[in-house]
Amino acid sequence: MTRSGLFISFEGIDGAGKSTHIEGLAHAFREQGRVVTITREPGGTPLAERLRTLVLNEPMDAMTEALLVFAARRDHLQNVILPALGRGEVILCDRFTDSTFAYQGGGRGFDWQVLSVLEEWVQGTSLVGEKSEPVQVLQPELTIWFDLPAQVAADRLVGVRIPDKFESQPVAFFEHVAAGYAKRMQAYPSRFARIDSDQAPEFVWRDVVHATQDKGLLPW
Repeated sequence: MTRSGLFISFEGIDGAGKSTHIEGLAHAFREQGRVVTITREPGGTPLAERLRTLVLNEPMDAMTEALLVFAARRDHLQNVILPALGRGEVILCDRFTDSTFAYQGGGRGFDWQVLSVLEEWVQGTSLVGEKSEPVQVLQPELTIWFDLPAQVAADRLVGVRIPDKFESQPVAFFEHVAAGYAKRMQAYPSRFARIDSDQAPEFVWRDVVHATQDKGLLPW
């Protein structure tokens, strides 16, 4: 019997613990006999990784950032995500479109409606060259949001690595980012699971597993 593909995104500011738990969830799915692809945004393909480097390091306005991120997403969808879903794999993606709304929309204050239009263009029916009404926008089955106070995240990252231009932003920027995530969760409550990341890692992992089980994606 052919199993359908599964798409789960991991969201949150750097330092919230996404990378640790994405590996743990990949292991859990592999234990169930699933093929798992771990990927990230911006990035995931050679072209998208080059665009990632520009977005994270070069000065530019919010519209330019958004256009580059969505261009990277288009390439990522066409060359990694959609083919893997077509093969019935589990896609675990470190950030997806909610990050764009949170960082460019919330953090940068860029126009939310313009981001919504770009989302429809890049993730909608035009992705496969079809025209239909209404537009069906590809979204993850589950989005796990690792919610962490901005100051706690900043403290965790001290000395870990040289910060990129986003990580170098003041705490107030990340408070706006968190508000952007909350706005997206309010718009899509059925696919979001908010995880309190300001707790011991074993309790964060417990909540990740429960969120996945609650959606029927892993057995209890």
